[in-house]
Amino acid sequence: MKRVGILLMNLGGPERIKDVGPFLYNLFSDPEIIRLPIPAFQKPLAWLISTLRSSRSQKAYEAIGGGSPLRRITEQQARELQSVLRQRGIYATSYVAMRYWHPFTESAVADIKADGINEVVVLPLYPHFSISTSGSSFRELSRLRSSDKDFRELPIRCIRSWFDNQGYIRSMAELISEKILASQSPKDAHVCFTAHGVPRSYVEEAGDPYKDEIEDCSILIIDQLETILGFSNAYTLSYQSRVGPEEWLKPYTEDVLEKLGSDGVKELVVVPISFVSEHIETLEEIDIEYKEIALKNGINNFLRVRALDTYPLFIEGLADLVTACLEGPEVSLDEASRLPDRVKLYPQEKWQWGWNNSAEVWNGRVAMIVFLIFLFELISGKGPLHGIGLL
Repeated sequence: MKRVGILLMNLGGPERIKDVGPFLYNLFSDPEIIRLPIPAFQKPLAWLISTLRSSRSQKAYEAIGGGSPLRRITEQQARELQSVLRQRGIYATSYVAMRYWHPFTESAVADIKADGINEVVVLPLYPHFSISTSGSSFRELSRLRSSDKDFRELPIRCIRSWFDNQGYIRSMAELISEKILASQSPKDAHVCFTAHGVPRSYVEEAGDPYKDEIEDCSILIIDQLETILGFSNAYTLSYQSRVGPEEWLKPYTEDVLEKLGSDGVKELVVVPISFVSEHIETLEEIDIEYKEIALKNGINNFLRVRALDTYPLFIEGLADLVTACLEGPEVSLDEASRLPDRVKLYPQEKWQWGWNNSAEVWNGRVAMIVFLIFLFELISGKGPLHGIGLL
């Protein structure tokens, strides 16, 4: 019997307070999160951002119990999916590959090889494709494949995005309908979709399809919701979790909440549309920060739809995706990892700075010193790097 490996890809999250700094460093070291024209600045800048943000982020994780539940939930999703697939006659084993924290992608690949898997289906737990989420995970997997002869010979099929999957759409609509019916005035409840944002330049300059997929997905959910309820609710789409001074997709969720309050909305149902698991953005940013903003602006009843986690219909939907992928036309890893032609990614150094998932080869403070030297010389026009012709 053919042994199929299901590789579930997700972002990852710090499970303990002391993991927050290294996690942030890994996140901002990725050129698909912050794109810089000078590769040498990537890791020093990641060290600087992770150092400056660690204290605030640690407080946020403390507010939700001291760490992210994302790994636990993702591993539970993997077990549930494996069980459903085996009930369907597919001898599947599920693996979890996190992009920026344990278990890292290379660990999942090692397990796949050790288990003698015959074929792999790669399923990102991001319903909507983006350069910075699915794209980054696919490219990391592609990098590992190119440097590993045994892994390179293993057949791989990929699911690039699945925002229109019926199990996903129906699950979201069912959970939203429960909250609407639990409100004081169901027909007056306003639905506020909030998706993780991306820099606007990704969409307008690099051709990222994320915004279009989010918008199409919200319409599909609203249509399904109306079928379930028998009446329609007003809705708004917004974006959260932006980082840095660059403009991200608008409208921002906090601005939408203020406007809805000023418009007299009293019943609000908040829907984390791009998140399939509870984590820091749902448990802290939405449940604490955004709830406070809503209440301050006159919204009396703030109801948040829970993340899908292991909702049975959602898991069935994931199983449908895997089944269709195995039976349908093959989407290779090269196809899945291909980014729009306008995307420019800069090669990363082979040596590693600061925190990393292999070893602490370079201390982050050394990276910061180098970064400051670059800044000083760019401003002053003097220094050792000018002397040897590097600037």
